[in-house]
Amino acid sequence: SCAPSPRTEIFSGKAVTHEDIKYEQACVLYNLGALHSMLGAMDKRVSEECAAGAFTYLREHFPHSYSVDMSHQILSLNINLMLGQAQECLLEKSMLDNRKSFLVARISAQVVDYYKEACRALENSETASLLGKIQKDWKKLVQMKIYYFAAVAHLHMGKQAEEQQKFGERVIYFQSALDKLNEAIKLAKGQPETVQEALRFTMDVIGGKYNSAKKDNDFIYHEAVPALDTLQSVKGAPLVKALPVNPTDPAVTGPDIFAKLVPMAAHEASSLYSEEKAKLLRDVMAKIEAKNEVLDQFMDSMQLDPETVDNLDVYNHIPAVLMEKCAALSVRPDTVRNLVQSMQVLSGVFTDVEASLKEIRDLLEEDEAQERKLQELLGRVPPAPGSPPGLAEVSKECSKYLELHEKASFTNTELHRAMNLHLGNLRLLGGPLEQVRAALPTPSLSEDDKRVLQNLKRILAKVQEMRDQRMSLEQQLREMIQKDDITTSLVTTDRSEMKKLFEEQLKKYDQLKVYLEQNLAAQENVLKALTDANVKYAAVRKALAEVEHKWNTTVQTLVASYEAYEDLMKKSQEGKDFYTDLEGKAAKLLERARAACQASEAHRQQLLERELKKQPPPRPTAPKPPLQKKPLDEAGGPE
Repeated sequence: SCAPSPRTEIFSGKAVTHEDIKYEQACVLYNLGALHSMLGAMDKRVSEECAAGAFTYLREHFPHSYSVDMSHQILSLNINLMLGQAQECLLEKSMLDNRKSFLVARISAQVVDYYKEACRALENSETASLLGKIQKDWKKLVQMKIYYFAAVAHLHMGKQAEEQQKFGERVIYFQSALDKLNEAIKLAKGQPETVQEALRFTMDVIGGKYNSAKKDNDFIYHEAVPALDTLQSVKGAPLVKALPVNPTDPAVTGPDIFAKLVPMAAHEASSLYSEEKAKLLRDVMAKIEAKNEVLDQFMDSMQLDPETVDNLDVYNHIPAVLMEKCAALSVRPDTVRNLVQSMQVLSGVFTDVEASLKEIRDLLEEDEAQERKLQELLGRVPPAPGSPPGLAEVSKECSKYLELHEKASFTNTELHRAMNLHLGNLRLLGGPLEQVRAALPTPSLSEDDKRVLQNLKRILAKVQEMRDQRMSLEQQLREMIQKDDITTSLVTTDRSEMKKLFEEQLKKYDQLKVYLEQNLAAQENVLKALTDANVKYAAVRKALAEVEHKWNTTVQTLVASYEAYEDLMKKSQEGKDFYTDLEGKAAKLLERARAACQASEAHRQQLLERELKKQPPPRPTAPKPPLQKKPLDEAGGPE
């Protein structure tokens, strides 16, 4: 005899040896699955068949204790990765074929479902310990794909809403697609340039669709935009299938080289018993999967995360982003004073410019008034010849400066308003941390509220306990079936007694089936208790959500004030530079205005004196002679 050759584990690199022919078979099947995946990667992306078949057969028919890469979780991971990639190929083909938007959305949603299953396998503590360092990288990549294909699904749901002229739904689907794509981009850091380029292209498409849809709805359609959770969820359409693998098919394996070692009848009976075990497992798994689907849908609709259901611990600490701003201001204690002084200098220059321009305008108005009086006195409407020309230029320049001042005055007012808005926040960030902490809102829960919260957390823990127990029982059943080999008994059992032997052997699973039935039956009561607890939690949840919103708003406002400081200082300096320049010009113009007005006044005095000289002196008045009486005939009376 010869010793079995060692096999190398993929993830650990360890050499593994088992004196078991089934281990050799399992290794061949695993390599077959790996080969199928490589051939699939080299093939055109148009086939719905995938490499999951070998891994599926391996998971259902062989023990999982042989090696790390043959554990149930790793095989489930491989199966769902293969199915997900095959569904991706079908999605690409359906998009190239311009299939209906709703169908494309369902195909993309199924990609998301497969990768979610893969992610669950990765998140399993056993898987994490088995994979080691690569677990985080794989999980990040799978999560990136989940968000990316969820974005593609909602993009096409938005297209369908557009086709149905549901413009409000179109906006929310495109917005959701944009949000999910942004999450995918965050998770894609470190991925190859081809991935980054695909994400950028998708961002251009979705971003353009969202902006256009929002603009059209805001200005044309005015439809209400519903909340995303009020719309029907997209149910995936599984259109791929595992490439069937049957290692007992002679067309695949060729003649059985060990056929003479065990009677063929025993082989046949063993196959029949394996089918009975597989049927038992299928029946149990159908019940488990049905209950799991109900549980997953229920928990998704509840949107209750046991780890963040109360998030009260968040309010006990100043968030890191604020601590960073407080630390930055602590080494710049003159921040507020510098800003106030800068704005005071700006106000001073602004006032000086305004006073100079007002004086110029008053001088010009006074000159115009004097000019009108002179014209009224001399009886002339047009200006007298020889009047000084400088006033017209002064008036023109004054109008230009007044216009500049008026425009800048609005900007100056807005700058002061912005400063007043941020000044208090900057003082707060630069002060003691206790004041910053006191400025942040905190939830105020009554004793009843706390009891409601604790009860909800207790029931959520029960849900998790039920999940864990169910997974454990399923794992025990699978391992028990894998180890169940009655070939020795079959060799010595008459064919007529086979059915009875099968029935007796299958009784060993009854106890596990009872435990599983009890676990599945308990789900209805647990979910009813969770529903009741959630109803009582509604008011507390609303209050906590409001406080969380206020908390986030306050933090964002304080951060915005810190980030606005440099901009305020820059704009304040620009304002000072502008008004300093304008002040110099206004001062020069004021001197010119004074000189021009003096020249104009002197010119008017000259005109007035000249006019007075032209007029003759008044003649003396002679005494009137006395009146004489005339004869009647001279007076024209009757003779």
